Order: sequence, then C-alpha cells, then structure tokens
Amino acid sequence: MRKNIAAILFLIGLVVYGTYDYLKESPSDAIQMSELEANEVGIRKGQRAPDFTLADLQGNPVKLSDYKGKRVMLNFWATWCPPCQVEMPHMQKFYEDYRHQDIVVLGVNMTAIENHQEDVQKFVNKGQFTFPILFDPKGDVMQAYQVTAYPTTYLLDSSGVIKDKFVGAMSYETMKKYAMEMK
Repeated sequence: MRKNIAAILFLIGLVVYGTYDYLKESPSDAIQMSELEANEVGIRKGQRAPDFTLADLQGNPVKLSDYKGKRVMLNFWATWCPPCQVEMPHMQKFYEDYRHQDIVVLGVNMTAIENHQEDVQKFVNKGQFTFPILFDPKGDVMQAYQVTAYPTTYLLDSSGVIKDKFVGAMSYETMKKYAMEMK
C-alpha cells in the first residue's frame, strides 16, 4: 500500500513539475527555439533538410537547395517496392496538378538497393512519370535521411525546413492535404 501511495505521489510530482516547466517558458523563448531549429540542418520536423546533389535520369546534376522558394515533396522509392508502385501514379497526378503552384516533387530512387539501374528508366517510362527522378547510386542521401522503410516522403516548406515526414504509400488525397499544410 505504501509503495502505491509513493508511486502515485511521485507521478503527481512529475506532472506538476512538467506543467510548471511548460508554463514557465515564455512565447518568445518558444519562437527563438523554433528559429534556432530551423537554422539547424537535420532530419527532424523544424530542421532544414540536408542539401544534396544527385543526377537525374538524363545525368544532369540536381541540387535540393536549387528549389529554395518552392515547397518540395522529397520521395524515396524503389522499383521493386509494392507500396512505391502503388504510390507513383498518385505522385504523378499530384505533380501534374500542383507543379504550377510552386510545389516540386522529387523522386529519389534508392539506386543502391535496385537490382539494375536500367530498371529505373524502364519503370519510369512504363508509368509515364514526368516529375524529376534522381539516382542515389551509393545510398548516401538515403542514409543521410535515415530512410528505413519504403516509400518515405519528406515535406519541405519554401525555406527548405522539414514540415512533416510520411512513411508508407501516400494517396493523392493525402498528398493534397499535406501540401496545403506545408505553406
């Protein structure tokens, strides 16, 4: 009985302290912290997405920071991944419907885990995907973004700050919803 009372008092103390600690932070402290985080490069919400340069299907270098000023859906995918296969037509439709609204779709193919790089071009041609597809042949970008499940999509605002991360296949409706929230 005494142990239960002690545990309950301990928990109440934690709740009271947590509430006090939360309330003592002034709004200006919260703003300063979020500004600090936005200047910090990382893969968490509120941080600036790590920059990278990868080649597109034509071999041209594409740099993430070149899209500053636009909202970016950064999608990691593979040709052999069933959820990716389901998601790609939705990405294409979203790209077609929103590309004139300063929203960019970048499909980063996890080339390092593909059977053959040629499979990517065949997959893209067959699906008639026209949004930029980038090759990550060594898996460096996949590793930098700690992609462990496929597909994974990072949603960046126009400053390159991560607003959200979505693991798993996204529907067109979900893409629309997240895109409107990334403003």
